[in-house]
Amino acid sequence: MGGWAIAVHGGAGVDPNLPNERQEEAKRLLTRCLDIGISALRSNLSAIDVVELVVRELETDPLFNSGRGSALTEKGTVEMEASIMDGPKRRCGAVSGLTTVKNPISLARLVMDKTPHSYLGFAGAEEFARKQGVELVDNEYFITEDNVGMLKLAKEANSILFDYRIPTLTTCGGGAAMENQLQMNGLPISLYVPETVGCVVVDKQGHCAAATSTGGLMNKMTGRIGDSPLIGSGTYACDLVAVSCTGEGEAIIRSTLAREVAAVMEYKGLNLHEAVDYVIKTRLDEGKAGLIAVSKNGEVACGFNTTGMFRGCATEDGFLEVGVW
Repeated sequence: MGGWAIAVHGGAGVDPNLPNERQEEAKRLLTRCLDIGISALRSNLSAIDVVELVVRELETDPLFNSGRGSALTEKGTVEMEASIMDGPKRRCGAVSGLTTVKNPISLARLVMDKTPHSYLGFAGAEEFARKQGVELVDNEYFITEDNVGMLKLAKEANSILFDYRIPTLTTCGGGAAMENQLQMNGLPISLYVPETVGCVVVDKQGHCAAATSTGGLMNKMTGRIGDSPLIGSGTYACDLVAVSCTGEGEAIIRSTLAREVAAVMEYKGLNLHEAVDYVIKTRLDEGKAGLIAVSKNGEVACGFNTTGMFRGCATEDGFLEVGVW
């Protein structure tokens, strides 16, 4: 085993004209989350505990699209979703349609640990949260002034806002931008979104875990469920690898993107970097997305075919990187 490794993301699909101040703010948050995860790993916390801890921090900060700062539905409310998966026995928990749970990722963990089920949604998930005594807040807590403004723009344009859609095929690197018209399930839409968050970890014992949390699409239909809570699509972990995805949810769902990374490692014998590159290039059709991944051997990788992806990663041997483009 190659020691522990950790990666975090704040979403794929970045405005190519993003102000430097916002870039630096995102990098500071990602660095803070890496530091939290590294400290926990050095203290021998398990991979599943670390991914929950890091994603809670991302949910609490309003910069990205999860928890406070989540994208708004067409009705101006927040409906959040999250999932978590523990690699050794492929245990998992997921939640959707949350409106009052301060940290959705922790409720997903409770679904995994405290119920015979893998997925709870909407009223049932909220009722479970109350019974478990998790921290609840008013829906207004999650709503930011920036997102109210973006929802107004979306309604004026009669569009779903998703991401900036100026893609370049990239695996932990940069490239030249190219304009591309976006479709979702074959229908043209005009898009931007604040960014989903996720974390993947392999601990000193070689155990992998993954967690993903989001508010979804800006101006989405109420009741819409994306890839983030879907095991195998937005999140996956097994004894070999852990993966968290971000981007165009419908494309990620169709391609079962997170599971595909594990599948090509298992069945094609690819290493982690080869697997990530392969699925980004061949499994998304015309969809745009990104992902982070770690292997049981302590490797870490990321890949995306959007302009950029907010991301950071670190390994036990001292490697640390935080990037946007």
